[in-house]
Amino acid sequence: MSSTYGLSKTVELSYANAIDAITAALKTQGFGILTTIDVKETLHKKIGVDFRPYVILGACNPNLAYQALQAEEQIGLLLPCNVIVYDNLDGTSTVSVLDPAQMMSFTGNPSLEPLAVDARERVQKALAALS
Repeated sequence: MSSTYGLSKTVELSYANAIDAITAALKTQGFGILTTIDVKETLHKKIGVDFRPYVILGACNPNLAYQALQAEEQIGLLLPCNVIVYDNLDGTSTVSVLDPAQMMSFTGNPSLEPLAVDARERVQKALAALS
């Protein structure tokens, strides 16, 4: 499963293990998790609906973010790189990462292209590391 703006992988891991695995894999690529949004909990709390286990992680590689901010101040609107993990309710989980190259293409700033390619390669490696 994929979209034009994300990179995805379905893994034979529980939801909690998939979160741990992508967090660790991203760390090896220089990313840290800045934010965690528990969508299931938020939807239940705010509008009283039940939803599958689903989390949005805000991942950031500080070196790449700093370089991008130097190239374009407004790039913060596209940071951090969102990662979603959700339970497929069948013993598998899906992990998807926003494609940095797609997001940076919206800016029209060619100086961001090498950073976006670097970030994309790093998140692809993190996804590939998931079992």
